[in-house]
Amino acid sequence: MRVLGVDPGLTRCGLGIVDSGKSSQDLQMSGVGVILTPTDAPLEQRLLQLEAGLLNWIEEFKPDVVAVERVFSQHNVRTAMATGQAAGVALLIAARAGIPIALHTPSEVKASVTGSGRADKKQVANMVVRILKLDVAPKPVDATDALALAICHHWRGAGNARIAAALATLTGKSLKAAAL
Repeated sequence: MRVLGVDPGLTRCGLGIVDSGKSSQDLQMSGVGVILTPTDAPLEQRLLQLEAGLLNWIEEFKPDVVAVERVFSQHNVRTAMATGQAAGVALLIAARAGIPIALHTPSEVKASVTGSGRADKKQVANMVVRILKLDVAPKPVDATDALALAICHHWRGAGNARIAAALATLTGKSLKAAAL
């Protein structure tokens, strides 16, 4: 499975491609980068640049899933809005391409990669380097965070999908039984 992790941001949007081998523990990085937009450009132009960059990544890497950081709660409303706008672009592009979407909170990602939902950026970066067997953490941190999102989805996404499918099956059986 190939996962595109997206750490949304209007100024810097981190992107990371992580592939799984024969098991979900056998992960490797296939791509990492950041889409930059100029802070002095009009909002609509920045969103268009973000769209173009994301489209290029999807065309080049053809991910099976797009994992996006869920905009949770930030004290700075302006930052939260910009992050939400960038996340919306990523979600729209994936939906149009027919690629399944997964949303993971920052604490889910940290817990998945480090074992602690309160891990700091340095701890996350160190674990990304170890898990993907890299020489150094990609820079800027947005790129490393995108890889962490993709790793999180490899490890949590499959289990979450199986649980959802099982619940859907149970709900369907329950409805059929009630109809009899």
